[in-house]
Amino acid sequence: MTSPQTQQSPQTQHLTDTELAAQPAAYWTRLAYETTLAYTRARILELGYSQPQLWLLRNLSENDLSPDGRGMTIPELRQAMRTYIRPEDDLEAEAADLLERGWLTHDDEGRLRITEQGEETRAAFRQHVPAIRDGIHRGIDDADYVTTLRVLQQMIRNTDGTL
Repeated sequence: MTSPQTQQSPQTQHLTDTELAAQPAAYWTRLAYETTLAYTRARILELGYSQPQLWLLRNLSENDLSPDGRGMTIPELRQAMRTYIRPEDDLEAEAADLLERGWLTHDDEGRLRITEQGEETRAAFRQHVPAIRDGIHRGIDDADYVTTLRVLQQMIRNTDGTL
């Protein structure tokens, strides 16, 4: 098995199927996660906001992830996003920026709500999703992508994870 430093070199493009089959899955899944997340976040930043800001808008929209549109506090939002928020994501700072932009409002109890302008921004973002996906999926046909996801799901089950 090669070391992670060797795996990152252009030589990995020339590994045989047997050599690739011996590669550590955890290394490659972590690298895929980090690079696709960085790519996605960079594309969203080019649009003028951050991925955590988009998550806030989505979680507060009754047309998206909010079950009732009644608004949420930062701790409630943090709980709602617990499976995908990153340790470095500062929801308070992100929400403050959205409040300043007029995309969110808040009440005396700290409950945040999405505004009409925030809803328009959230809805408009959807037009950019295909381009972001296309950038990540370039050179990968859908059948290979589906196979990859099925393999990852099986690896999760094999390691006592839940889907």
